[in-house]
Amino acid sequence: FNLLFAFWKMNFCHAIFLLCSLHSFGLQVPMSNLRNRQGRRDTILPQNVIAASPSLVAAVGINSGLAALGITLKQKVLTDWGLAHAWLLGVILMASYVGWQGYTTCVLYLILGSAVTKIRQEQKESEGIAEKRGGARGPENVWGSALTAALCALAGSLLWPSQQAILSVAFVASLATKLADTTQSEIGKAYGKTTYLITTLKSVPRGTEGAVSLEGTLAGILASFLLPIYAAIIGFIGWWPAIPLCVIAASIATTAESLIGATVQGSIPFLTNEFVNFLNTLIGAVVAAALLIIL
Repeated sequence: FNLLFAFWKMNFCHAIFLLCSLHSFGLQVPMSNLRNRQGRRDTILPQNVIAASPSLVAAVGINSGLAALGITLKQKVLTDWGLAHAWLLGVILMASYVGWQGYTTCVLYLILGSAVTKIRQEQKESEGIAEKRGGARGPENVWGSALTAALCALAGSLLWPSQQAILSVAFVASLATKLADTTQSEIGKAYGKTTYLITTLKSVPRGTEGAVSLEGTLAGILASFLLPIYAAIIGFIGWWPAIPLCVIAASIATTAESLIGATVQGSIPFLTNEFVNFLNTLIGAVVAAALLIIL
């Protein structure tokens, strides 16, 4: 935990920008690298995914234009600093091998996650269990939700290009996990009739760390299908077994996150909500990748 915390607090953004810049100067992935142990092309990642990613200049231009549009429209999904960090995240994703497919998958998470946060917002605010800033995402939320996805994108571009098939599934699983977690939490707070602490199954107030509800759990499971299905439609991952693995990984990770919230989150200073979110997405990605390798 201390090692992870030190990594979390370091000036990660500058390191990522440097790595992304290196990738933009010509790192390409040969099609021949994507072979499975039997020498056939891996069917998890369709062949049309491997293509030259947008250059860093193009990624900067596109994300700068979108950021300018958001400022002009006075968007309220992100805070000012949240928008700046989302710009950097967008540059990383577009300049990496995941390209527009990974980028739009992440954007879809932001849209859906923000939408579900707004459900019964006034009720949750009156009960003191609503997200701060009216649900607007700050830098800590951007990286708590998408740091694992960014690491997968960079790993597939710079470290293990031959493992892009696995890393793409891990990428999607991390975001599916976060959407499932957000949906489970927000629907539980809005509609949960009875919430239980996951460790004791005792009834606790809505919004309690580590609490679960039937309504929230079912909504979270349904939400965990959305991003993998979208990613399969656009050809970023395959349909089988990628989608079921993402859903299974999301369920395992959200359960682990609830256990962390119910046991140690309140007693260990660095286990903030955002850091636990990062751990949640990391577990989802690792589980999905491990299951894919085993299968």
